[in-house]
Amino acid sequence: MTTTTRTITSSDIDRFIGSPQLTHLHPDTIARVIWAHITEPADPTAGHLIHTLGARDALAIALSDDDSPNLAGTDPNLAGTDLDLSTLRERALPRLHLGRILDSLTVTKRHGFHLVTPTEEGWPAGFADLGPAAPYLLWVNGDPALLTTKSISLAGARAATGYGEHMAMELSTGLVDLGYTIVSGAAYGIDGMCHRAALASSGQTIAFVAGGVDRHYPAGHDALLTRISEAGAVVSERPPATPPTRWSFLQRNRLIAAISPATVIIEAGYRSGSLNIAGHAVALGRGLGAVPGPVTSAASAGCHRLLRDADAICITTAEEAAQL
Repeated sequence: MTTTTRTITSSDIDRFIGSPQLTHLHPDTIARVIWAHITEPADPTAGHLIHTLGARDALAIALSDDDSPNLAGTDPNLAGTDLDLSTLRERALPRLHLGRILDSLTVTKRHGFHLVTPTEEGWPAGFADLGPAAPYLLWVNGDPALLTTKSISLAGARAATGYGEHMAMELSTGLVDLGYTIVSGAAYGIDGMCHRAALASSGQTIAFVAGGVDRHYPAGHDALLTRISEAGAVVSERPPATPPTRWSFLQRNRLIAAISPATVIIEAGYRSGSLNIAGHAVALGRGLGAVPGPVTSAASAGCHRLLRDADAICITTAEEAAQL
């Protein structure tokens, strides 16, 4: 038996979900918000439970005193799964503070953030390929309808060169003209240029951020993220006020790769973090492109690595990117 002290029961959760302050939300949405507060994104045990049982019934399992429940009796799809419920509870239950979760939902309503869940038509179809690693739900500051538009993901290094920024601008502008929504991560360098070029072309753009949608990071992109929220969409799987961490950036990358049918890495060093997005794209069976640079430029060594070792397609124009 786990030694974790349980102060909240399944009945407490039922009362919380049915509280008068939350009547505007579907019970499944509230349950998913709770999961987003008590576990990290892509938690394998929580993901399997939610994916199989639904968010509310999965909470009942997590709050149970039985460390070895008959999961197969609960749902045949859980037969034979090796789920570490004890570790899940040890990590999740200390974070289960209903007052804080209510505060988060109050902020969400006050600022007009949208909550989008897998049960809605506006959920990105590409997230199905993530399986249990799919996000529990998304917070959207901006237009949630953009999540299901025709899109392409563009990424690259923070330490971009003039060449890299020029190619980011050319590709983003050209893809907007071809009717694509530009998806990126709002970081300095290539990401920021992709968003700016899309906005300057009166196009649509989505920024997936690693913290809450109200925690503009990096701070130097506060004005850019404000513009994106007004003319596009700032999106996160983490609750408002959540600060970004190094690990959350890596978790966020799977969403950038999954939402679009193709990803293009515009400029990246040999160990650039943007190569992590490329890895997700390959694992998900997405089209992968890379923009070549001067062979003498260390800033393009990562792109050349993708072209050589990851079967990435050489991309030099927006039309070539669209063909992915």
